[in-house]
Amino acid sequence: MSNRQGHPKDRGLNRDQAMQLSDDDFKFICQFVYENTGIVLNDSKREMLYRRLTRIVRDRKLNSFSEYSQLLRDQGDKEKDFFINAITTNLTSFFRENHHFEYLTKEEIPALLKSKTAGSDGKKRLRIWSSASSTGEEPYSIAITLLEAMKKDLPHWDIKILATDIDSEVLAKGKAGVYDVNRIEDIPQKIKQGYFFQGRGKSSQSVKVHDKLQSIITFKQLNLLHEWPIKGPFDAIFCRNVIIYFDKKTQHELFARYFELLAPGGLLFLGHSENLGNYQQYFSNVGRTIFRKPY
Repeated sequence: MSNRQGHPKDRGLNRDQAMQLSDDDFKFICQFVYENTGIVLNDSKREMLYRRLTRIVRDRKLNSFSEYSQLLRDQGDKEKDFFINAITTNLTSFFRENHHFEYLTKEEIPALLKSKTAGSDGKKRLRIWSSASSTGEEPYSIAITLLEAMKKDLPHWDIKILATDIDSEVLAKGKAGVYDVNRIEDIPQKIKQGYFFQGRGKSSQSVKVHDKLQSIITFKQLNLLHEWPIKGPFDAIFCRNVIIYFDKKTQHELFARYFELLAPGGLLFLGHSENLGNYQQYFSNVGRTIFRKPY
């Protein structure tokens, strides 16, 4: 980009004047986000976008939002990954919306233990997809839930969890499995001792997840709007607190694709404020934001 003109003060502008998010820049950035992620940003997200753009502009050592908008116009392909990583929301925690994990423990896993049949290798197959896995707390919570509920039967099962997200940086954190110790403060002591190692010395405020969790989880970058190099079928798909950012058309398309990848009787988990809309007719509601594909 060749239109750099020095610091705002050199042009007679104060920082507040330079860091105004114009309607044109806001509309362009919202459209850029939608075209590349399917996430719909409207005026209610303007303040959130402003805060995140401010960090991006400072990181890129630019002087205004307009300069960054121009960078996206000129070098969108190069800048896209960094921009998406910086702008997407990554709010998560271990066992968030715990009723979903309770349903797995009390209802679904006991049913699967009885109904699943072994394959040619003598093992029963279980596949779960965490499709907006963020920094990994969700897939690790799923893994802990499975290992706890299936302890006696684990040798007879082939269990794999796929964890995907559009943000490569949060995926790297999830794959590493290292978290601040306060992230697990609300987890029962038995779970802490069985599935987390606390660091020592300079690392005493960090914990690392146990290898037995990481061994059944695969982390991969994936944009839900693009092709899914995934075979399935999945016994359960978690798509929580992400579809609220998509428009109705995109939501419907995603539900149709999830439906195809679910095994007969498979479960789709949504976030606490989400619903299937018109696609509800193809599922049965078996719990709070828990939906089952017909057998």
